[in-house]
Amino acid sequence: MNDVELRKKLVECSRRLRHRGPDWSGYRLFGNNAIAHERLAIIDPESGAQPLESADKSIIVAANGEIYNYKELYAGLKHPYTPVTGSDCEVVIPLFMEHGIDGFPNLLRGMFSLIIFDTRDNSFYAVRDHMGKTPLYVGYGADGSVWLASEMKALCTDCARFECFPPGHYYNSKTREFVQWYKPTWKVSKVIPQEKCDLLKLRASFEKAVKRKMMSDVPWGVLLSGGLDSSLVASIASRFIRRGPSQGGDDRMAWFPRLHSFCIGLENSPDLVAAKKSRRLPWNRSPQLYIYNSRGIRCHSRGDLSPRNI
Repeated sequence: MNDVELRKKLVECSRRLRHRGPDWSGYRLFGNNAIAHERLAIIDPESGAQPLESADKSIIVAANGEIYNYKELYAGLKHPYTPVTGSDCEVVIPLFMEHGIDGFPNLLRGMFSLIIFDTRDNSFYAVRDHMGKTPLYVGYGADGSVWLASEMKALCTDCARFECFPPGHYYNSKTREFVQWYKPTWKVSKVIPQEKCDLLKLRASFEKAVKRKMMSDVPWGVLLSGGLDSSLVASIASRFIRRGPSQGGDDRMAWFPRLHSFCIGLENSPDLVAAKKSRRLPWNRSPQLYIYNSRGIRCHSRGDLSPRNI
C-alpha cells in the first residue's frame, strides 16, 4: 500500500475500536508500518494523547492499560528523564531505552498491552502483561504482514489467520517470534508451600492491590456482583475514598464522596439479589442494568453489550 491507502486502512480498522476509547484518536505512519490509538483518558486527560514518543522521536509507544508503579520506575532510572506528559505509560520509553526489550517488562506492575516502534531500525515489539488482563490479538495477512489489535473485529477483514497474543510474552518483528518474559516460579515449581497462611499479611497485600488500582484522574466505579470478591473490593475502595489525600492517600486517586458501583445481570437472578444487599450499605451508590434474554443474546452475538443495546 502507498501512504494514502495505508492511512485509510488504518483509520478504517481503528474506527471499529472507537467504543473502547472515545476521547482521542491518534494515527502515525512509519513507511510500511502504522500505529493507531483510540484513547480512553484515565490518567492525564489533558496531555497524555497517544502514540507517545521520545524526545528525539526515535521510540514510539502506544499502550492500553495502566502502569501502577510508574513513579517508582521514574525514580529508579539511571539516566534522568523528563516526562513530556503526565501519562503513566510514558515511562515505557526510558525503560526500553535503558533496559531493552528483555529487561524492562519484568519491572512493570500493572495491566498493559504495548506496541513499541523503534525508528532507528524500523523494528517493533508488542508486549502483553503477566496474566493477559488487557486483551490483545495478532493477525497474519496473506502477504506476510502482521496486525495487532485489542479486539479481533479490527483484524477480521484483512487477515488470513488469527491467534490470541500469549500473556507474559513479547513479539519481536526482527525474528518474527514470541518470547516469554514472565516466568513465575509457581508455574514450574513442584515444591508444595510450607509457610502457613498469614491472614494479616494477606489482608495488607489485598488492600495494597486495591489501592494501587484506584489511580485515576477521572471518576470511576466498580462492577458489583454481590459475591465475596467484588464486595470486598468495593468495601476496601470505599474506605480509601473516605480517607482522602489528607489522610495519606495517593494524589492520583479520584476523590469523590461515595463509591459508584454497577450491577449487570438477569432480572431477579441470584447475583442481583446478592448485590442489592451490598448496595444498601451507606458507602455505595449502585444503579442496575438488566439484561433480557432475547436482546442479550442478540447483543452478545454482535459482540456489543453496551447499555444502549441492552
